Amino acid sequence: MISRVPRPCAAGHSDPVAHDIDTPAQTSTEEPEDAATLRLRLQERDAEVQMLKLLVAKLKLQLARRNRMVFGSRSERFADGDQSPQGTLLEGQPLYELQAGKPASMPTSVPVSPAANSPAIDRSLPEHLPREAHVYRPQAGTEHQDAAGQACGCGQCGGRLREIGRDVSEQLEYVPGRFKVVRHIRPKLACVRCQRVFQAAAPSRPIARGLPGPALLAHVMVSKYCDHQPLYRQSGVFARDGVELAHSLLAKWVAQGDDLIDPLVAAVRRYVMASDKVHGDDTPVKVLAPGAGKTRTARLWVYVRDDTPAGDPSPRAAWFAYSPDRGGEHPQAHLHGFRGSLQADAYAGWPRLYATGQVKEVACWAHARRPWWDLYLSGQRDPDGLAAQALGRIGALYEIEAEIRGQPPDVRREQRRARAGPLLEAMRSWLEELLPRVSAKSDIAQAIGYSLSRWTALTRYVNDGRLEIDNNAAERALRGVSLGRKNYLFMGSDAGGERAAAFYTLVETAKLNGLDPEGYLRAVFERIADHPINRIDELLPWNIGLAPIQASRKKAA
Repeated sequence: MISRVPRPCAAGHSDPVAHDIDTPAQTSTEEPEDAATLRLRLQERDAEVQMLKLLVAKLKLQLARRNRMVFGSRSERFADGDQSPQGTLLEGQPLYELQAGKPASMPTSVPVSPAANSPAIDRSLPEHLPREAHVYRPQAGTEHQDAAGQACGCGQCGGRLREIGRDVSEQLEYVPGRFKVVRHIRPKLACVRCQRVFQAAAPSRPIARGLPGPALLAHVMVSKYCDHQPLYRQSGVFARDGVELAHSLLAKWVAQGDDLIDPLVAAVRRYVMASDKVHGDDTPVKVLAPGAGKTRTARLWVYVRDDTPAGDPSPRAAWFAYSPDRGGEHPQAHLHGFRGSLQADAYAGWPRLYATGQVKEVACWAHARRPWWDLYLSGQRDPDGLAAQALGRIGALYEIEAEIRGQPPDVRREQRRARAGPLLEAMRSWLEELLPRVSAKSDIAQAIGYSLSRWTALTRYVNDGRLEIDNNAAERALRGVSLGRKNYLFMGSDAGGERAAAFYTLVETAKLNGLDPEGYLRAVFERIADHPINRIDELLPWNIGLAPIQASRKKAA
């Protein structure tokens, strides 16, 4: 019988493998595992490996989202696997305004910026700006003078100089804003015969017996709610001009200005809710929690009326509302009495409204697209991946919207039924076929589930030409809030949140109608103190009589 001394291991122990193999005299009492048991163990190992792979993929996706949120671009552009303009929720143009008329199969090239010295670039300064001419004449002798009495003698031969041309160049200059004091003088006149005294009535002020004029009050509000300058920064800017306006004083002006515009904000709300289609969304804002030494999360809601994509010339408007939390009772109160279609995201509070039967749900394709975009990024922008295929299908829907934008509702409906309908049916079949082939806990399954669970609401726009494919109108209205909260960090109280909602309403509505927000608020503060409350609609942006920014500039030019 052959036996072998066990080989020592690195730690000084015997090698059990060598002992078991090379010593036939020692037989194992364990029975060998059959093929079924081994197959079962192999399946368990495979399932564990697959689960770990899904976990790694999920963690990579979360890391990619976090890195993109902190360091990356917010652009969500995609076309056939390349970065080209399809748009994003935060861009100035809607998704459907880009790549109009381009077939989905046609690759899109990245636009090339023209060279700095290209003649195609218009370097002329705006024509509406005032011009201040400075003429520089060469030194000339006094032997001759022109019609204006200026010397025009040649410095070489004494002959007469005449102008044969001129070179003109322009330089852009800035005149800093400045304060001025308006003195209201009311002479007292007495009659020499009857001794009666006459005096004109004092002009009204936006704030009774207050210091600020309409222009200063409008400037403070627009600087805070449009240019995102907190009040303490404005106070510092004013101090550089030698005008000391304390932060607390500016805060009182904001509160008193809010009391003035409350009826006007209510008029905007009535106008928005009178529509049969409204875009709704919300965004978080930090609010100081008294006594806790920290902040809590409140919400700003926006409801937008914008029917211009359907060829309706009605004015556009945005109404903002504040709530201390995100409870479902707040949108119910905001939309009390509204009947029509609500274009919104998948917020859990909306279904309470839909359950009443008075509000119809219209989902947003931009939100349905977002999880596919995250998958596309986590997959290293694979042009052949499932995410790229889904983005391509959604992009084809937006190309149709770009072509029919501004058309009447009946034309949009027919075009959507004929062109988008088959694409949507094919996409639904593709998603339903794909769902059983992926893990139920994977991010792909979640992206598929988001669309399929809301399919009726996502496709409702096809049969109604007044509706939009997404909720980008509300997303764009909230952009100013997103920019502002990076500057002011938090609001001081719930009352401050309500004031912010009021001024955001007027600022955003003025911008939607092409008006300069500061010019509009200045006109409002000039009139509203004495304006009849039953005629408050006359002060709405489209009724106040101000020309849009572009039109006024052309007139000045």
